[in-house]
Amino acid sequence: MRLLLIEDERELATALSVALSKLGIVTDHTMHLADAFELTRQNAYDAILLDRRLPDGEGLTFIPTLRRAGNDTPIIVLTARNEALERVEGLDIGADDYLGKPFLVEELMARVRAVLRRPSNLTEQRIVAGRMVIDPLHLNVAIDAAPLDLPRRELLVLVALAKRKGKTVLRSTLETAVYNYEDEIQSNALDAHISRLRKRLLDAAAGVAIHNIRGVGYLLKEE
Repeated sequence: MRLLLIEDERELATALSVALSKLGIVTDHTMHLADAFELTRQNAYDAILLDRRLPDGEGLTFIPTLRRAGNDTPIIVLTARNEALERVEGLDIGADDYLGKPFLVEELMARVRAVLRRPSNLTEQRIVAGRMVIDPLHLNVAIDAAPLDLPRRELLVLVALAKRKGKTVLRSTLETAVYNYEDEIQSNALDAHISRLRKRLLDAAAGVAIHNIRGVGYLLKEE
């Protein structure tokens, strides 16, 4: 899962990004609406977390701008301004949900999963590849019903490959799935993740293999 966090409180943004990363979620963060709009043009997000009070304007103005651009990514408004009328205002303008500060990360994730389960935003709940069943929403992997524990970034690589099984996935696509835009990516980091993941899948007899398409990317094939 990849989220965009538009929030000007640096401490909150950092704490939230760290907490979400432990759940296997990549979070891109910006404080400015202009930068946020550009990020939505460059990346596909599962959901957007939007603060209202931002340095370059009222956060709610971002919603109609995004919708006019044809982007229907679910938006959850995060704000200390939690009065009923303001919640109504946010929902009426096109937000999918509204969460008052302070909040628990667990509640935030429950709300993210809820908006992703709605029919208009329904994403594939399970991916079957070889003997694996992957739940991309909760980042769970099982082989013949037995859980397979993977480090976070290897798990993100696996989900990105499994969603496109049988097709070559560009290195840039995999890096986008694993790292946020502020991460410094070492040249061989992705290859190291894939090398370890390949061995784990082989040891677990997962029924899939990861192939290197030289100079292009990687491909997950069922065996």
